[in-house]
Amino acid sequence: MCMQAIMSYRGRQVDRDDIRFIQQLIEQNGDSSRRQLSKKLCEAWGWVQPNGQPRDMVCRGLMLALHRGGYIQLPPVMARPHNPLAKRRAHGGVDIDRSELSVSLTELGDLRFMQVRRTPMERLFNALIAQHHYLGYTQPVGEHLKYLVYAGQRPVACFAWSSAARHLAPRDQYIGWSAQARRRNIMYLAYNSRYLIMPWVEVKHLASHLLGRMLRMLSDEWQRVYGHRVVYAETFVDPSRYRGTCYLASNWVYLGQTTGRGKDDQTHVANRALKDVLGYALVKDFREILSREP
Repeated sequence: MCMQAIMSYRGRQVDRDDIRFIQQLIEQNGDSSRRQLSKKLCEAWGWVQPNGQPRDMVCRGLMLALHRGGYIQLPPVMARPHNPLAKRRAHGGVDIDRSELSVSLTELGDLRFMQVRRTPMERLFNALIAQHHYLGYTQPVGEHLKYLVYAGQRPVACFAWSSAARHLAPRDQYIGWSAQARRRNIMYLAYNSRYLIMPWVEVKHLASHLLGRMLRMLSDEWQRVYGHRVVYAETFVDPSRYRGTCYLASNWVYLGQTTGRGKDDQTHVANRALKDVLGYALVKDFREILSREP
């Protein structure tokens, strides 16, 4: 008979046998830090990302949730490692050519897409988003990619992609997957969290052209960085500001609207602007892939 799970964390079901195992692991490694314990548990469970790296950050979150729930007793925090994000400096000005660029798409010439996450160019990407995107810059969590698009020596656009929201009613209804399939396959979705054409760039059809090219390379780049592909893309558009023309011109599908409550809502009352939900299938059989269950 299967033992009933007492906690579900990021798709992992934890029962009392798991809790006993974790507590024994803690007691057997009394000199280990919480970080070391999470790596040992990942190794014991074979809990790894698709690229083979241990899921130790997720594992630490699980262990902390169990500790706070009174199910296990973690050792005291030994040290707080330096977190460069905690005291991130404000994104200052960047020295680039901001003169008006008003040409045809053909006259713009060759366009280069550069994935800049974990490169020296990431600082430039962050600064441009902070200064020129209406939502500003926030540090993504989980899997994410950042792109700068260059025309010659000038950056003309930025794309940011990250892990998709775990719950999104219009999308979930459109895909038609079960809750179990969603938990298992949410990793195959990518969320376009930022798209910026530089404000001094005025090139007709550039936005939809870049978006189409970006979609054609997205899955292969995700495979290269994270060891798995993505098969579906999604984004939000604030209809009070934009019509989403470039997305619709690139054959994205309107799925409905958000609830305006945010992912951590506890009040069930709208507290932010409603946004249109748009989706794009990167492969024809996306529903079959995303609906697969263990």
